[in-house]
Amino acid sequence: MKTDKILEKYSPEEIADSIVFKNPIPDIEKQEASNELAEARKRNRANLSEKDKLYAKVLQLRFLMEDYANSDVYDETRTFASFLKTYIKLIYKVNKKFAQDIDLKETELSLILRERRLPTEKVIVRLEIHSNNLIPALSWFKVVEKQREHELEKDIEFRQEQNKHVKNRLEFGNVV
Repeated sequence: MKTDKILEKYSPEEIADSIVFKNPIPDIEKQEASNELAEARKRNRANLSEKDKLYAKVLQLRFLMEDYANSDVYDETRTFASFLKTYIKLIYKVNKKFAQDIDLKETELSLILRERRLPTEKVIVRLEIHSNNLIPALSWFKVVEKQREHELEKDIEFRQEQNKHVKNRLEFGNVV
């Protein structure tokens, strides 16, 4: 048999090397494969229904929110309001219709979108329900908390104001 002849002629290491390190794919073939994959993805996207496209976009927004909330970096452009604006734009042309759909006064939605007010828990839960649980309330909440954490950390005036209200602070010896 052919296998027996190969085993007689080559060591197991040589056989393994020939399989593992077999001719690498030339760059031109890699590029052709990449182009072919891109075309296949393009065809698949073209065949998606509007609902499927919306589903993918909302899911993408969720992952962006979660990645941001879990990162150590604070970005002033990635606020709750910015994510909510993106969410609304995916689905509606006007904020009024969205406010009606989640039973929220337009003025309250406007205050949230203009970053004059943070959302309440009821708004956060309604967003989860509105997205059919695709974006969990906890994802929205984490973005809000990241924003609040940054504000608390950076608001020196607030800290100085609160300093006036504290008496009998704890004192420690030589604490490093």
